Amino acid sequence: MSVEVSNINGGNGNDTSAQSQDKRELLCLLKLLRKYQLKGTEELLCQEANVSSSDLANICESDVKSVLSAALTLSDDGQDVKPALAQVSASEAKAEVNAAEALAKFIGDDDFDAQQYEQAYEELRSFVEDSLDIYKHELSMVLYPILVQIYFKILASGQVEKARGFIEKYKSDLDGYYIEGLFNLLLISKPEELLENDLVTAMETDKFVIRMSRDAHSLFKRHIQDRRQEVVADIVSKYLHFDTYEGMARNKLQCVATAGSHIGDAKRQDNKIRVYYGLLKEVDFQTLTTPAPAPEEEDDDPDAPDRPKKKKPKKDPLLSKKSKSDPNAPAIDRIPLPELKDADKLLKLKALREASKRLPLNKDQLPSAVFYTVLNSSQGVTCAEISDDSTMLACGFGDSTVRIWSLTPAKLRTLKEADALRELDKESADINARMLDERSGEMTRTFMGHTGPVYRCAFAPEMNLLLSCSEDSTIRLWSLLTWSCVVTYRGHVYPVWDVRFAPHGYYFVSCSFDKTARLWSTDSNQALRVFVGHLSDVDCVQFHPNSNYVATGSSDRTVRLWDALTGQSVRLMTGHKGTVNSLAFSACGRYLASGAVDHNIIIWDLSTGSLVTTLLRHTSTVSTITFSRDGTLLAAAGLDNNLTLWDFHRLTEDYLSNHITVSHHQDENDEDVYLLRTFPSKNSPFVALHFTRRNLLMCVGLFKS
Repeated sequence: MSVEVSNINGGNGNDTSAQSQDKRELLCLLKLLRKYQLKGTEELLCQEANVSSSDLANICESDVKSVLSAALTLSDDGQDVKPALAQVSASEAKAEVNAAEALAKFIGDDDFDAQQYEQAYEELRSFVEDSLDIYKHELSMVLYPILVQIYFKILASGQVEKARGFIEKYKSDLDGYYIEGLFNLLLISKPEELLENDLVTAMETDKFVIRMSRDAHSLFKRHIQDRRQEVVADIVSKYLHFDTYEGMARNKLQCVATAGSHIGDAKRQDNKIRVYYGLLKEVDFQTLTTPAPAPEEEDDDPDAPDRPKKKKPKKDPLLSKKSKSDPNAPAIDRIPLPELKDADKLLKLKALREASKRLPLNKDQLPSAVFYTVLNSSQGVTCAEISDDSTMLACGFGDSTVRIWSLTPAKLRTLKEADALRELDKESADINARMLDERSGEMTRTFMGHTGPVYRCAFAPEMNLLLSCSEDSTIRLWSLLTWSCVVTYRGHVYPVWDVRFAPHGYYFVSCSFDKTARLWSTDSNQALRVFVGHLSDVDCVQFHPNSNYVATGSSDRTVRLWDALTGQSVRLMTGHKGTVNSLAFSACGRYLASGAVDHNIIIWDLSTGSLVTTLLRHTSTVSTITFSRDGTLLAAAGLDNNLTLWDFHRLTEDYLSNHITVSHHQDENDEDVYLLRTFPSKNSPFVALHFTRRNLLMCVGLFKS
């Protein structure tokens, strides 16, 4: 808050009267600052205006309200709030008042009694402990949000040490996954810092959702009414939402399965919208211009009756194969997709030919794995990505560079000069190869342009473009033909953590520390959609195989699915106990796997938004997940230097056989039932996993000396 002091020397009676009125207004402002514990601002204003704090005794609450309303009215009219003795910026005064009012919301009444709140929580805690075992686990879910809200109120009243003591006294009642959040709350040292905390903002923006049986909810309401706990009832009405259901109460395992996020459980209406998770129809290769077969010669020679007839050429089964229509797939024109050229269709046909030689995987036939280790990296590898055809590897580094390696004997070539390109026959079948300069081939190339660490790279499906995102809040599109930056996309205002191309190209999606994910197209420097809803930074993002949906994982411990057409959140999934930092869709498009800092891998059913199972094996952050090309295996790896392979085919079969109706119950699975194999690396945490078209597993890691 800035203050300008005017020295007034002499003057008539009117000046003296005005001076006294101005001083009264200044004292009223000081009184307001003192009421809301804004000591730093109060001391600065007293010092610069040369006013003693003892003068505040003559100012009453009604004086403060009248002066405050007059000041806000003046500022709303665009006039200056400018006392003769001290000029205070109207916008800054409003900000101070808004902050004070926000803090006052936590406290409620002016005569705040911290002891009353602590006693109410003690009674609630005893009620939960004394409840029947069948209801105890669901009732215990109310302790965390109420404990946090009481802490906010005590802290907002200025009693910092008392607030910390309250948390320390009762934190042992809570499950371990809430301790990290409580530790972050204990770092708050001033009431004003409440307004900048993600957890505080989350609980103010959205009510904390608790899934509870109707019987357990009735017991809870009866306790509040019988004990007349007005303070708890006020917190419940303002900050809690109970999503009740008919039936038996959930046990501890079932409660914990979906708990842990900053906003509690997901509401049932969050997952009501239909999701078209099916795959789009394959490309019609019949339209490809293929050389016509030579006409058969007529056999009119009567002297050669035994002459063998020429056989008709066989049709390519890949060309004649028609894809089945999926009833769960979106319409092909639901979102505008670029029309494929013949060259693009030939690339897809080549991919299909290679996929036809794919090795089927199962528990008796596991994939071979190759591990690429990045050595002598003084800059620090921050990310790695392998192209869809498995011919190139891209790594991002902490020194803001991106390096591309060729994984085959073929070198990375650049386009020929313009004059040489004009002489080429554009209709030739091998035009893509002929337009590259053989003499320019190199095994590795480097991109420079970012001004901060590069956090993610992504190859385009056509393998002619590369995306990268960085701490500098930009996304860059690089050409793999000219080996230069083509476009810089600006829109995020904080570091961009992840970027991914759509499987059908043209679109890509990014996510950032600014709590948003954004949908882009390569031909526009403005975002097409901004996905807003997460309560903390969005750490990872992934496109659905049909390019119609986008999945995001966040530090608020939730996973969301967004509709790329409408920008709407169509699935909200809770269950992780830490930051979600890796996502992967199954080959069929129905399931989503997520890995997090809590060491867990969770499988979600996108048709309902329900949790299928939790895979427990890793002992550190799960940093990368991928499915085999045929969708039968799930591979996951992390910072514990271990690669795990899971039998996803058996997992889905068991789920579908038991999945008669959608239920809120979650059965316990033995964590090793679906685990097929664990591969440890020597001392290299995994950065990326990739299945080739023939189901060879490729891994990338950084050696830690």
